[in-house]
Amino acid sequence: MKALLVAATVLALVVSPSAAFASKMTTANAEIVNAAGDMVGKAVFEQTPTGVLIFVEARDLPPGPHGIHLHAVGSCTPDFTAAAGHINPGKVAHGLRHPDGPDNGDLPNLYVAADGTVQAEFFTTRVSVSGRARRRRPALLDENGSAIVIHDMPDDHMSQPIGGAGGRIGCGVVKRP
Repeated sequence: MKALLVAATVLALVVSPSAAFASKMTTANAEIVNAAGDMVGKAVFEQTPTGVLIFVEARDLPPGPHGIHLHAVGSCTPDFTAAAGHINPGKVAHGLRHPDGPDNGDLPNLYVAADGTVQAEFFTTRVSVSGRARRRRPALLDENGSAIVIHDMPDDHMSQPIGGAGGRIGCGVVKRP
């Protein structure tokens, strides 16, 4: 009986902190659409103590590498230009390789399989989901929202302003779940 009580106490101590963090987690979602307005995927944004985990699943995309970025406005009108440029309040250079970068919207490339599907996970410390994170990073869920945008070509992580990533082929407005 004493062993059972000790085991229950240890379990409660181990589970409580993680359960408390889970209940305070801030998340957001985005339904990714193509230029025709068809839903081709989704993204989930999960605030962690040090940054944001981004999970992306999509289908019906051209195979190969594609630039993917976080854009400053939560709008995905048909050509996706209403999403504006990258989240970049500090007006720094674009590019994970650029000596004066990266901007807050920069992410590594997305690699789409030959069958047009992709499952990817990214982590960034340069944004927050709601603005309540440590180090006060720009919030995805700010007053004008934000969007996740998939580009036609790969990002070279150096060229300005978008790393030569070409046109926008997918867009998702970031929203509360």
